[in-house]
Amino acid sequence: MDDTTAQRIAQFRKMATDDPDNELGHFSLGRALMEVGEHAEAIESFDRALSINGQLSKAYQLKAESLLATDQKDAAVASLQTGAVTAAARGDVLPKKAMIEKLEELGADVPEEARTSSGPQVDVGEGEVFDIRTGEVGRKLARPPFRNRLGAIIHEHISQESWQEWIGMGTKVINELRLPLSDPKAQEVFDQHMIEFLNLQDTLDADEAYQAELAAKKAK
Repeated sequence: MDDTTAQRIAQFRKMATDDPDNELGHFSLGRALMEVGEHAEAIESFDRALSINGQLSKAYQLKAESLLATDQKDAAVASLQTGAVTAAARGDVLPKKAMIEKLEELGADVPEEARTSSGPQVDVGEGEVFDIRTGEVGRKLARPPFRNRLGAIIHEHISQESWQEWIGMGTKVINELRLPLSDPKAQEVFDQHMIEFLNLQDTLDADEAYQAELAAKKAK
């Protein structure tokens, strides 16, 4: 593990310890631990995040990956089945698809609710947006918060209510991780927390314009 990764894990661990009811801290710590092969502890972090918010469909998916890495197939299947149903109910298309494919690969049953559900049936009126973080309709932001594709995606998919919650959470992230946002690396950590808090990762992964912007930025 290099120094940068170790520091990142230490920051996430501090965030989860200092604010034990912060689902984002536990989820981010779990993802970071999973990426370096610390699967047993990653599972504990995902479990803690899910105990706070059982609607985190991505947490079920990542927890299943760590369970499979530690030869716990039955537990992984259970996590994938619950996660696929949760994702289907929320309209989290990409996590649902990934979990269904993994269940099929493992030769496990796919819950009928995961296959048949088309997500929440909601009416979105003028000045409203279906919020992919909450799975509910909320007030639409007056304008994109940033002048780039990420800002446009937030405007399309995130409500004023969730954005205000992120502003409060973002302040916690800066303070607890001691992030100097003038540092590009610190800004990347901050942005990743924002993306995870707003449940935007899968949407961004599938957005060609955003990926092109990201590639151009990395090429500089």
